[in-house]
Amino acid sequence: MEKGKSSIAGKAVKGFLVGASMLVPGVSGGTMAIILGIYDELIHAVSTFRHNVKENALLLGMFTLSGALGILLLSRPLLAAVTLWNKPMLFLFLGAILGSIPPLYRKVRISKIKPVNITVALIGAFLGICTTYLPEGVFQLSSGFNPYHILMLVLAGFILAVALILPGISASYILLMMGMYDLTLMAIKELNLFYLLPLLTGVLGGIFLTAGILEREMKRHPQFTYMLIIGFMLGSLVQVFPGFPGAAETAPCIITFFAGLGAILWIGKKRKRTNRKSE
Repeated sequence: MEKGKSSIAGKAVKGFLVGASMLVPGVSGGTMAIILGIYDELIHAVSTFRHNVKENALLLGMFTLSGALGILLLSRPLLAAVTLWNKPMLFLFLGAILGSIPPLYRKVRISKIKPVNITVALIGAFLGICTTYLPEGVFQLSSGFNPYHILMLVLAGFILAVALILPGISASYILLMMGMYDLTLMAIKELNLFYLLPLLTGVLGGIFLTAGILEREMKRHPQFTYMLIIGFMLGSLVQVFPGFPGAAETAPCIITFFAGLGAILWIGKKRKRTNRKSE
């Protein structure tokens, strides 16, 4: 019984961390879920939801609630930190993104990388860089009641769902590119249901429609899929890089970079050891 309780508590903590990570533009909640070792379980729960409704609903519900708690509790301090210490915090995120790549690479499962998959990684990197040049404010939505805006919020939620599911794609950055980042954080802060419910409807619909496809492709073509994601993550570093720091910020930026890198690598190694012990 204690083991089960520990497992449930551990998954709740992981949900909290994944939710918090999604607040950061450039940092992928999907990648964080892989590092914490819960990604495959979540995707499987969504894609097989109808086959075991009770168990899957319990896992997804608990994970969603703990993730929402992470977003609600950490949104203010995180935004304040990014505002006060912009470059050091962005270098922290750069380190975290780079530290996220080894766990993804281990998911490739095949020792020899084929040339075609190196090409796929380069294509992913190119696409990641291209997202930097997308026009901001594509949607320009308001938070009031408006049928057109509600429809667009559902569509935006569907797009956001793809970013939530695919590792390497930052949901917060997608919101930023659609001109919805600040508005969404404000809606969360004010619990604006006219804004949040249509967005959540689109997110849930998108997740249930795409999770099964993604799980199938990751099983059939793991090297192709993960090399594309790794490439996209490398390209996304361009989005987060704030430029070279000035003399006064150089030391803090170096420290935060290695702190982010070390923390994610440590989590990944700890998870790897746990997996070996359980085998």
